[in-house]
Amino acid sequence: MTAPQHLARPHRPRRLLRILLPALIILGWLVAASLGGPLFGKVDEVSSNDRTAYLPSSSDSARVQELQTRFAGSDEIPAIIVAASDKTLTDAQRTALSDAVAATTDIEGVGEDVSPALPSDDGKAVQAFVPIRSGADLGDVVPEIRTSLEKAAPDGVHIYITGPAGFSADLVAGFAGIDGILLGVALAAVFVILVLVYRSLLLPVVVLMTSLFALCTALLLVWWLAKWGVLLLSGQTQGILFILVIGAATDYALLFVSRFREALRVENDRAKAVLAAWKGSFEPILASGGTVIAGLLCLLLSDLKSNSALGPVAAIGIAFAMLSALTLLPALLMAFGRAAFWPRRPVYAPEIVAAEGGMPSSGVWARLAELIRRRSRVIWIATTLVLALGTAGVLQLDASGVPQSDLVLGSSQARDGQKVLGEHFPGGSGSPVQVVVAKDSLQRAADALLADKGIDGVTVTAKDSPSGSAPVTKDGVQPVGRPGTPAPDPTVVEGDVMLQGTLTAAADSTTAEDTVRRLRTSLEGTGAVVGGVTATAIDTNDASLHDRALIIPVILVVIMLILMMLLRAIVAPVLLIVTTVLSFGTAMGVSALVFNGILRFPGADPAVPLYGFVFLVALGIDYNIFLMTRVREESRIHGTREGVRRGLAITGGVITSAGLVLATTFAALAVIPILFLAQLAFIVAFGVLLDTFVVRSLLVPALVHDVGRAVWWPSKLSRAER
Repeated sequence: MTAPQHLARPHRPRRLLRILLPALIILGWLVAASLGGPLFGKVDEVSSNDRTAYLPSSSDSARVQELQTRFAGSDEIPAIIVAASDKTLTDAQRTALSDAVAATTDIEGVGEDVSPALPSDDGKAVQAFVPIRSGADLGDVVPEIRTSLEKAAPDGVHIYITGPAGFSADLVAGFAGIDGILLGVALAAVFVILVLVYRSLLLPVVVLMTSLFALCTALLLVWWLAKWGVLLLSGQTQGILFILVIGAATDYALLFVSRFREALRVENDRAKAVLAAWKGSFEPILASGGTVIAGLLCLLLSDLKSNSALGPVAAIGIAFAMLSALTLLPALLMAFGRAAFWPRRPVYAPEIVAAEGGMPSSGVWARLAELIRRRSRVIWIATTLVLALGTAGVLQLDASGVPQSDLVLGSSQARDGQKVLGEHFPGGSGSPVQVVVAKDSLQRAADALLADKGIDGVTVTAKDSPSGSAPVTKDGVQPVGRPGTPAPDPTVVEGDVMLQGTLTAAADSTTAEDTVRRLRTSLEGTGAVVGGVTATAIDTNDASLHDRALIIPVILVVIMLILMMLLRAIVAPVLLIVTTVLSFGTAMGVSALVFNGILRFPGADPAVPLYGFVFLVALGIDYNIFLMTRVREESRIHGTREGVRRGLAITGGVITSAGLVLATTFAALAVIPILFLAQLAFIVAFGVLLDTFVVRSLLVPALVHDVGRAVWWPSKLSRAER
């Protein structure tokens, strides 16, 4: 007998809503992704890899950079051209090289003020300075200059391009694979893992679709914010954004799909199953993403703009990763239902689920949970000792900074050119120390530069007089100018002047850094500010060390407070933070041994430990959140110790899969030949695996099981009878 028509009508709007709402959500994400997708190849239009752009505005090198255009007449980036031969260059060869250098002004992006080719003392090399306009694409201009000079170079003469423009061009080339290779490798690796996890072809596509749509939409917002000058973007930030969004969105999707699979076994209606999955995963996903966002936003406290810029950019990515997992993924699963799992569709079997007590009775995680129940104290003590032993390697980590020439892995034209430059000219040629000083203190500043053993020669340029410069000797300033132009005479100029000191050592060497630090000490009291390539590296490293000491404790406090609110306890969050920090120390210790003993890296940037901490602690806490929210849920019904056993058995598979996905995505950063990203890739990938297979699987459940219900103190759960 059919139901009366008036009783059936109220269900029609509900059925329509079940179709219309998911369709609108999918359409909205599709539109946003279609707008953001085309921007993948255009990020370089709104990004910069210039280190001075990220310095604290109060630093000396940033102030000198700001003032430089008032002395040089422009903010052009110098490229140092070095032409060298095994034999003494003839007059004809030097003339040909000079003509070739002069002809580079015909190349788009090259400034007009190209220097003549200056011979070395040994006669086997010449150097020249070619200014490149600040708005030009160094990745295009520098190779074009090299090609032009190589065609015109006499036989037996080798051409090198080094200096600030050369090294920046190498960085641009290193980051060139971010839009293609990095993203392709990360997505392919994640797809393979998802196929192995789900043994399905459709579900991995659905999960990757949510991740890719989240990335496209995040990129859409980030790109326009960078275009409007609200955010700073670099190749480094771009690479981290891509990996972070793909990894986090996939992790959140894995958790949601796991809940959806559970719900399908007790719910025959796909809509009810989606709703049950949403209710079960909303809190852990929100808490997990919120923890990562809070940790990332702590980077806003950084003095270094490269750090403070990463915070909001990555936070935007995580926000869209959460949003896609809680909106787009449910809509897609609502559309596909059980078919998403084909050919291993979950069977509707509420009687079997009830008989199993809602948890697997066999399998690796069930057996491990039982082992922890019987040997919890032995397990957590042994695990802690092993992790503590691994932290010893931290003492071997050299994170005081690396030379600019070592930032790019593999071959480097600029690095080769710098080596040749040092063989024939003062090592710091083309990248001088720049000292801006008031006219009244000019002589004292000049004397300080001339007296320093690290300075080979000094020139002076007056403000707003870019027509020429004057050499400085111990007898004073000798005004000279370029042919046909008057040189600035410091005896009559008003205001500030700039002294430029040629370094005897390469600008990115520790010897050059020692020279700049000595000069800053000797110039105290004169009001002089010291800048240049070397000073920029010093100020960057100093700012990174300051950031590390400030931000790491702040992140710990912020995450601790979030965990306390989530778990409604104090003891459990403290234990989770301690275990995560121990895991981080072990990851850094092992990484230091690998970097020094196996990979033979020259050192590490001071920001490497900071970034490693941000990602490992914030993301490592994710897995503890996934575990402990389920343990707390089970503890309310079955008691704490049984809750630990059930929570580990239920979440073990999905959290391990999430850890493998995140480790794989971060490992993909290693395909970009940049030292910083290669080191970050290893640290985070190894640390995530350590968190997944040791800390979350053994240490945390064994420790919580041993502590018992007191872990929930001071909440009511700590006083429960079970």
